[in-house]
Amino acid sequence: MPPRLEIAAIALEKIPMSGWGRDRFARCAVAAVLSIILFVPVLFVPAPALAQIESLMAPHALAPAEPVPGSGTPGASIAFPAPLARPPATPFAQASPAVPPGHVALMVAARYGPNAPLISAGVIWRIYAPTPDSPGMFRLVKEERAGTQEFVLPPGDYVVHASFGLASAAKAVRLRSDTVREVFDIPAGGVRLQGRVSDIRIPASQISFDIYPGSQFDTAQRRPIAQNVLTGDVVLLPEGTYYIVSTYGDVNSVVRSDVQVQAGKLTDIVVTHRAAVITLKLVNQNGGEALANTQWTVLSPDGDVIKESIGAFPRLVLAEGDYHLIARNEGRTYQRDFKVINGVDSEVELMAQ
Repeated sequence: MPPRLEIAAIALEKIPMSGWGRDRFARCAVAAVLSIILFVPVLFVPAPALAQIESLMAPHALAPAEPVPGSGTPGASIAFPAPLARPPATPFAQASPAVPPGHVALMVAARYGPNAPLISAGVIWRIYAPTPDSPGMFRLVKEERAGTQEFVLPPGDYVVHASFGLASAAKAVRLRSDTVREVFDIPAGGVRLQGRVSDIRIPASQISFDIYPGSQFDTAQRRPIAQNVLTGDVVLLPEGTYYIVSTYGDVNSVVRSDVQVQAGKLTDIVVTHRAAVITLKLVNQNGGEALANTQWTVLSPDGDVIKESIGAFPRLVLAEGDYHLIARNEGRTYQRDFKVINGVDSEVELMAQ
């Protein structure tokens, strides 16, 4: 899967600074954060690597949720794990760490929000210089992946960027002589996706998901923030409303479902498709061998082209409904109507006579 670009919600916080550098440093920090957004890859956590985000969910929430009635089109089934434990009073050790002369310790931690649990793993910490170099790029000073992290740096100004999947936060910090401790609020939640037809799970190779910000009922044009998400992947998002576009096969079985992402919680989504796998065959007699080099056109009852293909027996995933089929072979044309019933995979034969 190609790298994805991060589109993150950034909260830039300024620390108290002397008058000479406050505005200048803040402007540089904003520019640094913008450059970070353009070049930071998104973190997707495959199901086997759930230990990287164990603090996101209660232990019993590791297994996918069973389908329950939802409110989508036809709807996503959503299960929320139990609330997480309260966070400790401070994520940092009270004693200052030992640092070499001429350096200062920066201790950072991330949490799901004020008075919310800490994110124990999977945060990508990046320390940037506050001003660009001659090519206009902001120099990356250090990078680590952890929950809480300690950096030892020379005194000076820096921009600290913390990303957790598609959610992130940034702060401008000034290191002088004493240890600096910063806590970043990243109100992120996770979604994990799968698709079903009736009570049968759709194989991962036959279904994909795109995630868009906002509700499907909003009319504004938006780009997906995550594409071709696979079954079982955990996608980390800023809390808020999103809609999932689920595509089963490559024809017309497409379902849209809204989902509310809550900070610190994993949401299991089961999208229900009403469709079936249809095999097309042009034969000389019932149950006969399919004729090769057949050109197929599947149309809606109104005559709109749904799918075109060439082959002896193409297999298509079609949404439930009525269709008209045209087959062309050796200069002759054959036609018939057929119906797709939800969950009933079948062969559709056309008689070459």
